[in-house]
Amino acid sequence: MARYKDAKCRLCRREGVKLFLKGSRCFSPKCPIERRGGVPPGQHGQRFRRRTSEFGLQLREKQKAKRLYGVLERQFRRYFQEAAKVKEATGTILLQLLERRLDNIVYLLSFAQSRSMARQLVNHGHILVDNRKVDIPSYRVKPGQVISIKSQSLNISPVKTALAEKDKTIPKWLKRKAAVGKVERLPEREEIETEINEQLIVEYYSR
Repeated sequence: MARYKDAKCRLCRREGVKLFLKGSRCFSPKCPIERRGGVPPGQHGQRFRRRTSEFGLQLREKQKAKRLYGVLERQFRRYFQEAAKVKEATGTILLQLLERRLDNIVYLLSFAQSRSMARQLVNHGHILVDNRKVDIPSYRVKPGQVISIKSQSLNISPVKTALAEKDKTIPKWLKRKAAVGKVERLPEREEIETEINEQLIVEYYSR
């Protein structure tokens, strides 16, 4: 499966916001957003930039969402097409579909310090859904399903570090006890803590 393999911090700098792609580094002084104030990558930080057009704003918002959830263009477009078929707010449904990805839920349950680390845990077969191994990061978790970590995987150093974090809040639509989590219901829009203007994404694909 194709995935982005270059420097992740460049993505945060390009979007001008923290995408939390590097785990604990994102909360340290080493974060480029903290050190450089979100100066875009490129020669001299591209200080002199043209005013962003309406299309440019829509494109950047779409790119930000893709990079935040670690999804490439073809898959992201499929999510949007599926959301557009639902007779509710397309942008909200799109975010719900992205939030219900297994790798994202593993991250939100604090089983991993970043979404990329969560994707790796899923790919390597460390995650169970209803006591069955699932190694597909895009697997869509349903309300009522239980997500857990294999008992033999609890000794993995990054997993132990993530589980030991005390200051990370679990979203209200999820429930966690020790190394076991559950999807209680679908998330409401205000419970999706992402700095994304989904209406701009809808406008981008509706051109």
